[in-house]
Amino acid sequence: MKGMTIIVKTISSWVKVLVFLFGIYIILFGHLTPGGGFAGGVILAASYVLLMLAFGREFVEKNLPLPLASRLDCLGAFLFALIAILGLVFGGSFFVNFLYQKYLPGQPLNLISAGTIPLSNLAIGLKVGASLFLVIFTLSICCKDFKTDTSTHKKEE
Repeated sequence: MKGMTIIVKTISSWVKVLVFLFGIYIILFGHLTPGGGFAGGVILAASYVLLMLAFGREFVEKNLPLPLASRLDCLGAFLFALIAILGLVFGGSFFVNFLYQKYLPGQPLNLISAGTIPLSNLAIGLKVGASLFLVIFTLSICCKDFKTDTSTHKKEE
């Protein structure tokens, strides 16, 4: 049996949705509340780490394949660089909040009141979430199974 008991699997599959939604909330409202792209990306990656601990590495690899995670990682970096270059083109220097200055003079404390900051948070959240997932997944591949080592050690004696 891969993973943990049926109770842990059931609870973690329910909690994973809540953790994932909380990560999206932190990313989207990061310019209004504490949080942002980095914190939200870590929470998104933690939802998949929870599944990896409960169900095993193979289950998580079926849900989020490594090529897709790598593409999401590259997409986050590309979007972040694109926002910086658009600031140079439209605002005069890198990372200028050109949307807020020229196109969206909205009400303070609204979701669209921050210009390019929510877009940057989305790009950073995507980058951090995918990168952290890939790092933890790679570390889980390289882990050593201590149960098989102790059994082979006993056979040698």
